[in-house]
Amino acid sequence: MKNDLDLSTASWRKSTYSGGNDGNCIEVADGFTGVVPVRDSKDPAGPALVFTTDAFAAFVGAVAAGEFPTA
Repeated sequence: MKNDLDLSTASWRKSTYSGGNDGNCIEVADGFTGVVPVRDSKDPAGPALVFTTDAFAAFVGAVAAGEFPTA
């Protein structure tokens, strides 16, 4: 995967499901072919992780299926 992805003009968004969780949110940036950039919403100037679209879809599916403990 390319390590030189320019995220300086990325348009970040938070899930509409992220309300009421004391700021424990991630943001994703749309518009990047084949990858999904992800960052911590509490640290927007911090680093971003970049996942393939397949890997991110598998993660979202696992969260929706309750495969991760909540406590």
